[in-house]
Amino acid sequence: MMQNIAMTLLNLGAVQFRPENPYTWSSGIKSPIYCDNRLLMSDVDGRKQTTAALEGAIKELGHIDVIAGTATAGIPHAAWVADRMELPMIYVRSSSKKHGKQNLIEGQLHRGQKVVIVEDLLSTGGSAIAAAKAVEEAGGEVVAIVAIVTYDLPILAERKKNLPYQVLALTHFDTIVQKAVERADLTEKQAKEVLAWKASLQMEANREEIFSS
Repeated sequence: MMQNIAMTLLNLGAVQFRPENPYTWSSGIKSPIYCDNRLLMSDVDGRKQTTAALEGAIKELGHIDVIAGTATAGIPHAAWVADRMELPMIYVRSSSKKHGKQNLIEGQLHRGQKVVIVEDLLSTGGSAIAAAKAVEEAGGEVVAIVAIVTYDLPILAERKKNLPYQVLALTHFDTIVQKAVERADLTEKQAKEVLAWKASLQMEANREEIFSS
């Protein structure tokens, strides 16, 4: 499954590599990779494949009452999955509305309901974890965060250690890089540069852990 999802994203042009001129993420991290899963909205076959894969991953978690999407990129994927699974859906705003009822969570969530958070992409994991916290504070029980892609960054790995729920993804950074080389989207040299970027983040995280211990 990981390889198939990676190929779908590459075929769609959702994944772009720019090791010579890195992208700047909202977190401020300079990255040689950018993944725009919003393109799946416009690709019927691609969204059917990822929705089915998300459904399969969620079903393995056991009983789920509600599917929650993260605003805004996770909302369409959560909607498609909730429809396939015939489950209620909610979505979590990045901040409360400034008018009306000032909702942070849209839709109906009852105390004690088991919830899966659907996210399109996990880099640092901050947005998805914040959404999960909002669900917990509203009385829901978060079973897992399930994303289409994870970059497997060390900051996410560190955050996962303290979470009482699972964090899963359909495909991973290394798989995408491997498939990009096979498709000739990346040369072997470029792939080494991209993988070295990720390794450098891990080394930096390890140094910080040593100096803080």
